[in-house]
Amino acid sequence: MLYINSHFAGGNIELAEITENRCDLRIKPDNQSEFKQWFFFKASNVGGQQISFRILDADKAAYPQGWLDYNVCCSYDGEDWFRIPTQFKDSCLEFSFNFEHDSAYFAYFAPYSYERHLSLVHAAAMHPVVRHEVLGETLDGRELNLLIAGNPNAEKSVWVIARQHPGETMAEWFMEGLIERLLDSDDSVSRQLLQNSCFYLIPNMNPDGSDRGHLRTNAAGINLNREWDKSTMENSPEVYLVRERMKQSGVDLFVDVHGDEGLPYVFIAGSEGIPRFDEAMAAQEAKFLNDFMVASPEMQNEFGYPKDEPGQADLSIASSWVGQEFGCLAVTLEMPFKDNANLPDEERGWSPERSMLLGAAMLQPILQQMKS
Repeated sequence: MLYINSHFAGGNIELAEITENRCDLRIKPDNQSEFKQWFFFKASNVGGQQISFRILDADKAAYPQGWLDYNVCCSYDGEDWFRIPTQFKDSCLEFSFNFEHDSAYFAYFAPYSYERHLSLVHAAAMHPVVRHEVLGETLDGRELNLLIAGNPNAEKSVWVIARQHPGETMAEWFMEGLIERLLDSDDSVSRQLLQNSCFYLIPNMNPDGSDRGHLRTNAAGINLNREWDKSTMENSPEVYLVRERMKQSGVDLFVDVHGDEGLPYVFIAGSEGIPRFDEAMAAQEAKFLNDFMVASPEMQNEFGYPKDEPGQADLSIASSWVGQEFGCLAVTLEMPFKDNANLPDEERGWSPERSMLLGAAMLQPILQQMKS
């Protein structure tokens, strides 16, 4: 008989009903929050069968428009992920799968586990130019990890943070790609960056939400990317600890890495609306974007979020707060949960591999900024 399980790191699903060759499911909301959209579960005991799945409450998700033109991610081994045809109709997300093996995983996007996070951090920490700091503990008692790479005496400080929203796992895949290239001693771009600047990297801002299977919040149901002007150790220690460390190091360039449920593009949101935004900052932002589009054809500038009017930025958002506080280039980078409509891949859509390549590519525009 079909068996459904989500009791593992990052797992999220509730079983509603199993009938012959059909399985009805619901998504659990984030703890103390109404946010829900992330799902990750395993279906077993089904080798050689075709099973139809329905997520009954898909219309109650945080971003129901995100289901349009979306295809579910599937994997037999939890490592190699591919897409399967999916429909959003009659309030349900529906997909069918013909099982060639006895079990398979299904997820909103390819997961990035806390265990993989720890392996990434500690492998990087073995590199001679890297220092590892534990900034403190999350509400659930997990480490908040910072990697410092490069010249500690350099004038330029580059901060890159990811996965404030834990369900946006492509953000940590992005960080893995960035870190791998940055620590490649044969890469001339990386060598020059490490000689002339210092990188402060947080691969996962929200390890509690990641492990709990949340979409958008930490253990207390707090959206970290609305806490930057008011963070506390009681509600959002993740942001509080990072802000305090930024004040010690200074910030010359800041990138906050995310995923967007609705838009099928890679894009950047700037800090045009902060009170101190000026022509010099506008020129920096335009140069960074143009250099990024040269470095990777995944990046584009036609589709994205509406720009804030002058002085109307929400300073609770990371890139706005950092840009205002430090007067530096500060941007939010968004990747799709669906696919990049400009460069579609029918089999895999947007994927961990493409996220990692984009992370590696971003070092080129960072280098150009450090030179200017």
